Amino acid sequence: MSRFAEPMARLIEELKKLPGIGGKTAQRLAFHILRSPAADAEALAAAVREVKASLRLCSLCNNITDIDPCVYCSSPTRNRRLVCVVEEPTNIATIEKTKHFHGVYHVLHGSISPVHGVGPEQLRVSNLTRRVENGEVDEVILATNPTVEGEATATYLSQQLRRAGLKLTRIAMGIPVGSDIEYTDEITMLKSIEGRREL
Repeated sequence: MSRFAEPMARLIEELKKLPGIGGKTAQRLAFHILRSPAADAEALAAAVREVKASLRLCSLCNNITDIDPCVYCSSPTRNRRLVCVVEEPTNIATIEKTKHFHGVYHVLHGSISPVHGVGPEQLRVSNLTRRVENGEVDEVILATNPTVEGEATATYLSQQLRRAGLKLTRIAMGIPVGSDIEYTDEITMLKSIEGRREL
């Protein structure tokens, strides 16, 4: 096994800590950084330092932001009485691409997963519960992933948030556009039939 100089070995070890990065990819990235101009390496290091120093969680919705409240929570054009609950900050971009949702968000930063030791207490729910209890919300859309963990999280939240006058909804799930029913699994088909709407 070849040995690398200590700084290179340390960089490879740090890169391997990133999600989806194994040993070979970490090596390729480390050698790319080594071959890059010093200015590029400094820009990368500065960007990492700035992210850690500048970004924090929005005090209202837990989205990652450099201003508090975040751009969604502080926007005058957003309907603050309509809250879409997502598992991760990256889910917001997917919903925003539709250009049809004009409410605000709430980010849980995970989902209930007993297998991975994640219970309801590890999720960021308290500020959402507070908003609901204070009567600041008319509808909560539960947009957790269509997985066992996402379903468990949606069920837990629906039990915790249920209040008189609050509308609780779950995003529809079913067959993706452009796919073939023949190749659809039974759970997806069941969700499609249950979520059918009148034409």
